[in-house]
Amino acid sequence: MAIPDEEVAQVRAATDIVGLIGEHAALRQQGRRWVGLCPFHGEKTPSFSVNGEEGLYYCFGCQASGDAISFVRATEMLDFADAVRRLAERAGITLHETSGRGVDTRWRGEMLDAMERAVAWYHERLLSAPDAGPAREYLRSRGYDGDIVRRFRLGWAPDDWDALSTALKLSERVLTATGLGFVNRRGRRQDAFRGRIIFPICDPSGHPVALGGRILPPRGAAPADPGRGPEPKYKNSQETAIYSKRRTLYGLNWAKKDIVATGEVVVCEGYTDVIGFFQAGVERAVATCGTALAEEHFRLLRNFGRRIVLAYDADSAGESATARVYEWERRHEVDVVVAALPPGTDPGELASKDPAALAEAVRSSRPFLQFRLDRVLQAADLATPEGRAKAADAAINVVAEHPDDLVRDQYAMTVSDWCRLDPEVVRRRLHEARRRPRRDESRAPEPRRRPPERAEGAPPEPDERPDERRVERPLDPSARPGMEALRLAVHRPDSVADRLEAVLFGDEVQRRAFVALTESDSLHDAIDAAPPDVADLLRRIAVEEPLVSADSLGDPGDAVVTQLVREAARRALAELQVEARTAPSGLDGALAQTARVKLWLEELGDPSDGSEASRRLLAWLLERRRED
Repeated sequence: MAIPDEEVAQVRAATDIVGLIGEHAALRQQGRRWVGLCPFHGEKTPSFSVNGEEGLYYCFGCQASGDAISFVRATEMLDFADAVRRLAERAGITLHETSGRGVDTRWRGEMLDAMERAVAWYHERLLSAPDAGPAREYLRSRGYDGDIVRRFRLGWAPDDWDALSTALKLSERVLTATGLGFVNRRGRRQDAFRGRIIFPICDPSGHPVALGGRILPPRGAAPADPGRGPEPKYKNSQETAIYSKRRTLYGLNWAKKDIVATGEVVVCEGYTDVIGFFQAGVERAVATCGTALAEEHFRLLRNFGRRIVLAYDADSAGESATARVYEWERRHEVDVVVAALPPGTDPGELASKDPAALAEAVRSSRPFLQFRLDRVLQAADLATPEGRAKAADAAINVVAEHPDDLVRDQYAMTVSDWCRLDPEVVRRRLHEARRRPRRDESRAPEPRRRPPERAEGAPPEPDERPDERRVERPLDPSARPGMEALRLAVHRPDSVADRLEAVLFGDEVQRRAFVALTESDSLHDAIDAAPPDVADLLRRIAVEEPLVSADSLGDPGDAVVTQLVREAARRALAELQVEARTAPSGLDGALAQTARVKLWLEELGDPSDGSEASRRLLAWLLERRRED
């Protein structure tokens, strides 16, 4: 499989890397850079930087670095060619590959186009078709006005066999691959969604990838269709090449702006719950797509907001109470809390009855463990010793699941107070509960899926442990001028043009990075041709702005070049002095040379002689290199 190099370069150039990474992490502009929390490791202080002009990123925390292609590889578990195809499709670029695999890019594009056309067709049916009258009436009864319908692109699937596939002239292959329909036992194409209100499910960038459909409530005593059988209330698209339930959150494309602004994301169960939160002014709600919260969801959510509010009804929140939530909290450095919804309500219903109460439920959210403990204790009979003992045992089992001993001890005191028990008795029982094997621990661990092999220099996969990542080399203070010189060479090359030489760089990796830059036509070419350690340094330099201000007095490169020359001359002078001591036959010449170099070093600080001294020192350094 070969994609021409010029087309790979075209894809890189056409990709807005800030927009691409912004679908996975919240970025804020700082000067010419964009910064945010790293999507490859958990952190609370932003250390991830993006250079939108060069299309490169670098994390100062875990040293993940790369371009748009390596970012897609790491986040979507793709190999190089598939990542290029994904970005080419995104940019509308047709690849000319040397084998038939190139059709995959066009095929994915066909599927996305079919989904977009289907959503538009269903939406127009809801707005104007006569048979959609009952659907419009139902939506109005739920408090959905025209603005809500248009904002969330709600639609109506008519109760016909093949209305969609016929109207859009979809082929059997597209119909079945997208999940929009199927071929029935009679060999006839049939729509998957019939007689349902349609909720489009989009990826973070807003492209429809799947559908959810809600059947209308029965009106009166309407007879059931004997040929269809019982209909589920909700029906969702099957998983496809463009849709994974465990990696998709309904509403994220609409909610991500408010999530970034507040640092908080509200997770609920259904489409109407999400819309209800938006109606209540809480425009940061998302919903899982027919699955429970999973590792992939937390991995996605942490890149947008670090406070995760579970807004399920009371029973569902209880069912979600597993020890894995605590592990995800610790691993992804997020805080999981539970919205204090009134008993017997769900967000969708509360939004229509009392939107202010729904917003308040989010504001008064409780930590996950506190919510679970309150449920146990509030439902207990604390009027008798037997009831208090039973409640204490149940509460202790809940507290025992938390991995932090300090947190457990705090809640042990809560149990002690509620149940009127000696704190030491509660602590002892808690210790015993911790020693018992728990349900989650008795299960066999899920096998780790082996990710596609990474190219050298590619960023770590999101689920790697910190000790599996590269460790950044400590920077020697004497190497700092070299870093600044490289920054200028990348960002303001005119300020150091024709004044830098490889001999000035004392750090080996910096020297090789400079050589790579001088031998390449562009920064990307230098990175592509460089070994991993040099490529990593160049990607870091690309997201670091020079410390010398562009509008400072004088040439910003003067001071940097002078400092480089000074450091390089001092290193060479030390070597020369060693040579003089170990080679008595050349002592006189070495002493004379040493005296000249010392004089030039003194003149470096003189405004009138500094430029000439710098020129002489550089010429001397180059001559020594030729002699070596």
